[in-house]
Amino acid sequence: MDNQYTIPPQTQIGHVHLKVADLDRALGFYRDLLGFELITMYGAQAAFISAGGYHHHIGLNTWHSKGAGRAVENAVGLYHTAILYPTRRDLAAILKRLLDAKYPFTGASDHGVSEALYLDDPDGNGVELYWDKPRDQWPTRPGGAIEMYTRPLDLQSLLATLET
Repeated sequence: MDNQYTIPPQTQIGHVHLKVADLDRALGFYRDLLGFELITMYGAQAAFISAGGYHHHIGLNTWHSKGAGRAVENAVGLYHTAILYPTRRDLAAILKRLLDAKYPFTGASDHGVSEALYLDDPDGNGVELYWDKPRDQWPTRPGGAIEMYTRPLDLQSLLATLET
């Protein structure tokens, strides 16, 4: 094995496939609340959803999980799915939508390189909704390494972007 291999910089994470207990409930969250488009159904057992018509960014299925309980927080598995919004204003719009729906959050953070909202889907799967700050605004350490941190996110400042 070549230990000098580096993954190509254009590589992206293509999609995530989540096991859910109730497909209609999951669609209520991802499609109806977050606004993903339903691309296709695979019978009554799976749905493929996306932003912008891609074949799918998220697959939802009940193949091994129909009727199961919520994801266990302190067990091995997916920590969260991160959904990248193109602008701060777009993140503010989904924040307002979630607040209007009274959907519970698990956190909100400024990471220096990004601003993020955290919540759980109806099956207990973690979801991060975030936008990346422009790269020239990322904090760095002496020597140029990125300096990420976790600080409280100013939600009022974020919402104020909707007023401009």
